[in-house]
Amino acid sequence: MKKTVTWVLIADGAQARVLENTGPGKGLKQVEGLDWAIEPLQAQEIVTDRPGSRGGGGSFSRGGMEPRTDPVEHREAEFVRSVAATLDRKHQQGAFQRLVIAAAPTALGDIRQAISPAVKKTVVAELNKDLTNTPTPQLDQHLDGIIAT
Repeated sequence: MKKTVTWVLIADGAQARVLENTGPGKGLKQVEGLDWAIEPLQAQEIVTDRPGSRGGGGSFSRGGMEPRTDPVEHREAEFVRSVAATLDRKHQQGAFQRLVIAAAPTALGDIRQAISPAVKKTVVAELNKDLTNTPTPQLDQHLDGIIAT
């Protein structure tokens, strides 16, 4: 009988890692090569040009154009999409059958939108919780009742 491989995606908008569980009592192990991080930046570090001002003092006069989207949110959404694309490729290769997602609230929403329908079918649980800074041995207490580690 083939073992059921459960992957656990731990993510926020700037870092992610995938852990693997191959059955009860097997614990969680980092999946080699599946940990990502981007340097977190503040919006002012990404948008370097300050809005200008227009001459004239009419009542409709405003400063320069503000960005339509928050550059930090955009960057984090791009990061999450790249993680989702990797999950899709790995699922197509048969690397895992079940997926648990533990992510910060905004990242969880982005992940839900970014993962493919095939990967969505493998999701057995979602934790609306940022566990990115939780050491692997301590994750068991957060995943208790979800997977038998």
